[in-house]
Amino acid sequence: MVISIEKAEYKGDYRISFRFSDGSEQLIDFGDFLKNAKNPMTRKYLDEGLFQSFTIEYGDIVWNDYEMCFPIWDLHEGEI
Repeated sequence: MVISIEKAEYKGDYRISFRFSDGSEQLIDFGDFLKNAKNPMTRKYLDEGLFQSFTIEYGDIVWNDYEMCFPIWDLHEGEI
């Protein structure tokens, strides 16, 4: 079964709620990931307004034309 993201909703404090094509849901906190990132291209998403600018494309969550993205299966399992 191919899993895709059907819906992603920003919940504040770098948390995003996901609903997947298999009906499962996850709430992922990206805060620690962003705060501990060494790459300035990733750290810039500590700007909460920029972080909220994600889109869902082809069942995947992306920021700024794939500048930042995560494996769908990891998100499905609640990991980043």
